[in-house]
Amino acid sequence: MTHPLHPRIQLSKESIFSHMSRLAVQHGAINLGQGFPSNPPPAFLQEAARRAIGTVDQYTPPIGLPRLREAVAEDLGAAPEDVVITAGGTEALHALAESLYGPGDEVVMLEPYFDVYIPQARIAGAEPVMVPMRLTDRWEVDLPALERAITVRTQALLLTNPYNPTGSVFSRTEAEQIVALARQHDLWIISDEVYDELYFGPPPIRLRELAPERVFTVGSAGKRLEATGWRIGWIITPPGLAPQVAGMRQWSSFCSAAPLQAAVAEALPIARREGFYAQLRESYGRRKDLLEQGLRAMGLQTFAPAGSYFLTALLPELDAETLVREGGVAIIPGSAFYLQNPAPRGLVRFAFCKTEAEIEQALERLEGYLKKVHS
Repeated sequence: MTHPLHPRIQLSKESIFSHMSRLAVQHGAINLGQGFPSNPPPAFLQEAARRAIGTVDQYTPPIGLPRLREAVAEDLGAAPEDVVITAGGTEALHALAESLYGPGDEVVMLEPYFDVYIPQARIAGAEPVMVPMRLTDRWEVDLPALERAITVRTQALLLTNPYNPTGSVFSRTEAEQIVALARQHDLWIISDEVYDELYFGPPPIRLRELAPERVFTVGSAGKRLEATGWRIGWIITPPGLAPQVAGMRQWSSFCSAAPLQAAVAEALPIARREGFYAQLRESYGRRKDLLEQGLRAMGLQTFAPAGSYFLTALLPELDAETLVREGGVAIIPGSAFYLQNPAPRGLVRFAFCKTEAEIEQALERLEGYLKKVHS
């Protein structure tokens, strides 16, 4: 058969994260590119999964296993009836794109952006409108530019907090002004908060708490519990909208893995009660400092993250693909996070969700490579 596939297939090209991870394996590089942890999930989560397998194995409702919806609601101060369980944060974002906008609509998002946002908007038929963040000694939201980007076609603001790839966290002023804009123009807000427990200062402001009537919050057990491959995420919807969103996501995965839903339901209260997130933040803080201090010792400019497990820096004379092949370190080039505006020259993103030994070895390799380039 010679009939071509639909043109939207062009949106399914290999992501930069998969591409750099593939090159890292091919060349034996240390992978500071794709954001998956080197550490295994906590023992209490693994044990919960072993107990669930053989007991909770069949379909759950598309809206999610009731006990997991209750656990998420309890942890985040929401109503269980407003929680939808999804196959990771990516499916949550896809379900919201399909639910909130379509052909002729616009969705406003910040640049640099996380890569799934653009194809998901376009698959839904909407057009992404990019607002570049300001970069001085830190990343900031350009609020006047954000307001100028809103038109009569805008349906939603798509935001991340803590922010991937910059590691920035909205200040209270930024959060309140974003919500005020959404109310003024009657817009939905999709708040991607999968890194909500990974912060290095005051806890991030939850936009849902400022505007529960218009904010859809996306969360991830994979990021919280170091189990990114389990694909357990959730959406907290404005009151009354969860059944409709669940009805949309039933046409993708129908439900996420039942025993893993049960395991996360058991693990969430344990993680909170036993201080797991505080321990995780302390561990990531050490790794963040190790990476940042190592890069600065090489004379590189870095931008300290306030959250997530990503750090941005400027390496003007470095090509990421050459580095992974010849230097043995995989990172993500900043150009991968820009669509409509040029990336700052030399911008790259490091993931520090790796072991301290891996970070130390990556720093040694990077320093050796830079010395060789400059010799």
